[in-house]
Formats: sequence, structure tokens, C-alpha cells
Amino acid sequence: MHESASFQRARSSEAKAVRERAILDAARTLAAERSIRAITLTDIAEEVGMHKSALLRYFETREEIFLRLTADGWREWTPVLCERLSGASRPSEVADAFATTLGARGLLCDLFAQTPMNLERNVSVEAVRTYKLTSGEHLGVISAAARRALPGLSDDAARDLVAVAVSVAGTFWQISTPPPEIAALYRDDPRLGHALIEFEPRLRRILTAYLDGSLALA
Repeated sequence: MHESASFQRARSSEAKAVRERAILDAARTLAAERSIRAITLTDIAEEVGMHKSALLRYFETREEIFLRLTADGWREWTPVLCERLSGASRPSEVADAFATTLGARGLLCDLFAQTPMNLERNVSVEAVRTYKLTSGEHLGVISAAARRALPGLSDDAARDLVAVAVSVAGTFWQISTPPPEIAALYRDDPRLGHALIEFEPRLRRILTAYLDGSLALA
């Protein structure tokens, strides 16, 4: 496939930014349709209308693309969550804010699961540095909002809350959204009922228990 005329090599920083955003948007579109694990660099190139070799001028690997999307996910999620936390004053309400906002962001949960396992392992050191600075900044903003909602929560406990929410959400999203044939297996075999997980209620219970325990220890 030849690179389309609209994607001739960018000659300025502004044009390069436009190309990069188009690639990221294409990857996001594909990820909304199927698991990140199933998406290749060739898939993304075809979605955006570029040859794979042309795409590599802008991103070194597919992992770099999805790591950028994870950073974008933090930027979009943080203000929404903080707005919800501004109206919370009990552990259950804080837990609900995390569970519902993450439950509405399946792609972000998928990205959270893939980040430590894959996305940070096939990119440059600078790409990891950039991502970690972004996620660290937003972790601080969210933990501060959690402390305002629950003043008895220590700074460490608030940061741990965010870490628990992100890591558990990533894992539970994978478990709660199996392929259709596996979901049918779980539903049809009574012995496998324990494998059926409702994402938001389970995450809400775990975060509430964590907060109750942290406040009791404080």
C-alpha cells in the first residue's frame, strides 16, 4: 500500500503534531473495537491510511502509541474524577467515584493493565520518562482530591488508593470482559459462576474496604 497524499512526510513541527494525532486517533478507534493486545502496527497504519514504514517516522513501536494514549487517558480522567470527589465525604462515596468513572472508561482500564506488562517494555527510556512524569503529576492531583474528600487520609494512603484503583481496575477489566465464547462458558456452567465478575460493584467494594481500613489505622 502506498502512503496517501494527505500523509506525505511532515515538514514542520506543526504538521508532525497533526500526523501524530491522526495516528493516535486511529489507534484509539481500533482499541475501542477490540483488545489492545490484538492490534498491530500494520492495523494502525491501515486505519490511518499510511504505509507502516511511514508510520515509523512518527512512532518507533505500537507500544509507544498506546503509551501515549495512556497518558492522554490520565489527562481526560483526572478532572472528571476530581469533580466527582469534590462532592464526596465518605469512603463509600470516594470509592464510588473511582469505580463509576473507571467503569465508563474501558479503554483506559485496558491500557492500565497493559502499561507495566508491555507498553513500558518496548519503548525508549525517554518515552517512559515522559509517561511517568505525566502519570505521576495526575496521581498527585487525584490523591490531593481524595484527601480533601477524606481529611483523615494520609498522603501515603491517598497515593496508595490511586495505585490500588488503577491496578485493580486494569486486572478486573480483563477478567470482567472475556471473549464472547468464554463469557458463554461461564454463564452456562454453574461451577464457573465465580468467574463472572461485575466490574464496578467489585471495584467499589474493594476500594471502600481499603479506605475504611486506612482511616481506622490513621
